[in-house]
Amino acid sequence: MGGVSETPRTRWSEIAGDVTGEGYAARFAELAASGRDVHGEATFCATLLPPPARVLDAGCGTGRVAIRLAELGYDCVGADVDASMLAVARRSAPALPWVLADLATLDLRAEGEAQRFDLAVVAGNVVPLLAPGTLTAAVSRLTTHLVLDGLLVTGFGLDAGHLPPRCPVTPLADFDLACANAGLELVDRFATWDREPWRADAGYAVSVHTLT
Repeated sequence: MGGVSETPRTRWSEIAGDVTGEGYAARFAELAASGRDVHGEATFCATLLPPPARVLDAGCGTGRVAIRLAELGYDCVGADVDASMLAVARRSAPALPWVLADLATLDLRAEGEAQRFDLAVVAGNVVPLLAPGTLTAAVSRLTTHLVLDGLLVTGFGLDAGHLPPRCPVTPLADFDLACANAGLELVDRFATWDREPWRADAGYAVSVHTLT
């Protein structure tokens, strides 16, 4: 299975600072303990395809989305550029495949053949945290790992209020163009993972594209 030998310089690696997998996981554990729903992304994806569909959690972080989907019966693989995040994911769910990988050069293989997924989910502001200039490559590599009619599901902030500090905005038009160039068609868009209707002034976009 392909991956990377060292962590490339994405925007995440530049702005994360002292944030580690342990700290990231602790923050979500606190949210869950307070009664907040921390599985909105997984719930959303589960409405699109029934288990045991194959799901790629691209930019999986500590594995929150993939682990929840696996609990629901999906066949999941997680990939992330941050080794400290993957260390937490492996400890939390050692039976799942976790791959250290840069999405711009993603190449997941099994027995020499490229792995294909029914759905790839890219949550947690992964898109704007890509290394500068790699959006087109990342979308292309993700598309390569989809089956025909497979789904690319993304969610990311569109303004400073919905992005980490110092993270620049990735215009939605740029993202849609990268998807179109990769052969993806937009089939739905929402303002939240709870399916709040899309509006042009929304600060967040959840998009569903399909490979045509």
